[in-house]
Amino acid sequence: MRRRPNYLAGLGALLWLALVGLPLYVMLGATVQTREEYSAGGPLAFPRSFTLDNYIQDFGNGFGQYFLNTVVVTVSVVAIVLLLVPPLAFTIVRNRGRGTSGVFRLFLLGLAIPAQAVIVPMFYVISKAGLYDNLIGVILPTAAFCLPVCTLILTGTMRDITSDLFEAMAMDGASVRRTFFQLVLPLSGSGLSTIVVFSALQAWNGFLFPLVLTQSEETKVITLGLYNFRTQYGINIPGLLAAVVLSTIPVLLVYLFARRALVQGLMGVGGK
Repeated sequence: MRRRPNYLAGLGALLWLALVGLPLYVMLGATVQTREEYSAGGPLAFPRSFTLDNYIQDFGNGFGQYFLNTVVVTVSVVAIVLLLVPPLAFTIVRNRGRGTSGVFRLFLLGLAIPAQAVIVPMFYVISKAGLYDNLIGVILPTAAFCLPVCTLILTGTMRDITSDLFEAMAMDGASVRRTFFQLVLPLSGSGLSTIVVFSALQAWNGFLFPLVLTQSEETKVITLGLYNFRTQYGINIPGLLAAVVLSTIPVLLVYLFARRALVQGLMGVGGK
C-alpha cells in the first residue's frame, strides 16, 4: 500500500525549523556585520558586507583571557569529578552496608541545596582560606555542587552491571582494584560521558560563583566578560554575539563527540 504524505507533519517541521533557525540566523548574521550596519538594517537584515572584525576585536578586548580562564576552570572541575565520583559510585554499588547507604542519602541532600542559599557562607569560607579572586576559589565550589548529581548518574549506570560479571571476576582471582579498572570503568562509558558533559556545562556556564568569588580582570571568565560589551552609551551587539558564538563552540564540540553516550547515560541503559 502506498503511504500518503503527511502534509500537516511537514508543515509542523517547517515551523519548528523556522523557530530554531531564526535565532541562529540573527546571531550569526550580526557577528559578520559592522556595528553601524547592524544598527541601520536591524537584526533581520541580510549582511551586505561580511567582516570578521568583531571576532578579532573580541580577542583584543580581553576575550582570550576570559576564554583561557574558563577552560582552566572547566578542565579542573571535570578532572575533580572524574577523580572522585567513579570510586565513590563503585563503593556505593558494591557495599550494601547501612553506613554506606546512610552516607549516600546524606550526600544526595546536596541536590536539594541551591547555590544561592549558601553563597554567603561560601564567600566567607573562600575569603578566610585566602582563595578569593583566585580561580581555585571558583573551581572547588563548582566541583562540589557537581558531585551529587554526577554520583547519582554514575551509581545508576554501575548498578546496570550484572552481578554475574562481578562473580566471574572474583572467580578469576581479580582484586577489587582490577575489577574496578578492567570491568566497571569500561562498562560505565556512557555514565562517565554523561558526568563529563554535565560537569563541563556547569563549569563553562557558571555565573554565580565567578561573580561573587572573583573581582579582577585576570580572573574573569566568559560569563562575566560578556558584561564588558555593555557600556553607559549602549551595547555592542555584534561584538557581544561574536563572543557568544566563540563561547558556544567548545560546548558543541564536547556534545558532538559524546552525544551518543550522553543519551544512553540519561536513558539509564549505560551498563547494558
